Amino acid sequence: MKRRELLRNLAVAGTVIAPPGAFAGASRSDRLGAILPRRVLGKTGEQVTCLGLGGFHVGWPEDEAVVQAVIETALEEGIRFFDTAESYGKGLSEERYGRYLVPNFRDDIFLMTKTQAHDAATAQQHLEGSLSRLKTDMIDLWQIHSLKDPADADDRLAKGILDVALKAQADGKVRHIGFTGHASPYAHVRMTEHQAVLDACSTCQFPINPVDAAAKHSFVETTIPKMLENNIGILAMKTLADGRFFAQKAMNGKVRWTSENPVVPNALSITDCINFALSLPISVLITGAENPELVREKASMVRNFARLSEKQRLALADKVSTFAEQGEVEYYKNKDLRLPKKPS
Repeated sequence: MKRRELLRNLAVAGTVIAPPGAFAGASRSDRLGAILPRRVLGKTGEQVTCLGLGGFHVGWPEDEAVVQAVIETALEEGIRFFDTAESYGKGLSEERYGRYLVPNFRDDIFLMTKTQAHDAATAQQHLEGSLSRLKTDMIDLWQIHSLKDPADADDRLAKGILDVALKAQADGKVRHIGFTGHASPYAHVRMTEHQAVLDACSTCQFPINPVDAAAKHSFVETTIPKMLENNIGILAMKTLADGRFFAQKAMNGKVRWTSENPVVPNALSITDCINFALSLPISVLITGAENPELVREKASMVRNFARLSEKQRLALADKVSTFAEQGEVEYYKNKDLRLPKKPS
C-alpha cells in the first residue's frame, strides 16, 4: 500500500512540473532534423530532449570511428542532451565530445559534465580541464558528482565545491548547477536540507528503475518527491542498473558480470524499463551506448513510448521485488544504508 500511494502521488506530481505534451509530445525539428520529445528541466525552464547520451560509454570504444558514429547517430536520432564527466575515461569522454560533437554542434545541444572533486581547489582544476577538453567556453550544466552519503554531501559543501560552481556561473563558464549520486538516496535528501543548494541547484541525477522502486532504500521513493517539492529537474540514470539487468555485462570484451537469472529478459524487457522511467516525472533519461545500434534502439523506444499507469508501474516493481531483496543487481548502492539524522 505504501508503494501504491507513492506511485499515485508521483503520477499527480508529474503534472505539476510538466507542461502539456511533456510526457509524449510530438517531435519537433531543428537544423539537424527531427528531435525527440522534450521535457522541462526543473527550475531552469529549459526544454531538453527526454533522452540523453551517456558519456561514460563514449570513453569505452578503442576505435575512434565507432565513437564518432555513436555521437553522430545520437544527433541523427534526435538526441540533443549530452552527458559526460571529467572522470569518464580519465577525461577521454570529454576529449571525444570536444573532437566530434562540440566544434560543429555546440549551438544545437545541451552539454553537461561533472566534477567528482572533494575540495574547492580540485573542483576548479576539474572545471578548467573540462572546458579545455570539451573545447567550449561555457558548460550548460555542471554537476557535483557521485555523492556517497549525507556526510559526503555535507563535507563537499563545507569544502567549497558549491562556491566554485557559483563563481563559475557568475563568470559565465557554467549556466546551471546540479548534483548526482548512485550510492545513497539520503545523500540527495541531505543536499535539499541546505538552503544554499536549493538556491543554486536546478538538477539532480540518480538511478531510476523497477528494482530500485521495489527496494527498501529507494531513490524512486525517497529522492523523487524531494526533487519535485523543490522543482529540481530529475535526470534518470542506471535505468538498466548499469548492465546488471542482463545475463552478462561486458566492457571492451571483458566480462564483468554474469547471471543465470537476469532481470532482462527473464522478468522484464528493455522497453519495460524505459517506459517505467519515462512514465515518472523525470526530465531526461540518460542512456549509455557504445555503438550506434544501441543508440537507435533506445531512440526508437522513446519515439514509441507509451506512458504506464500507476497500476502498471506498480506491477513492474512488484515483479522484480526478489531482485531488490537480493541486493546484487543494485551493487552500486551503499551496503549499509540507514536513515540519517538531520544535520545539527
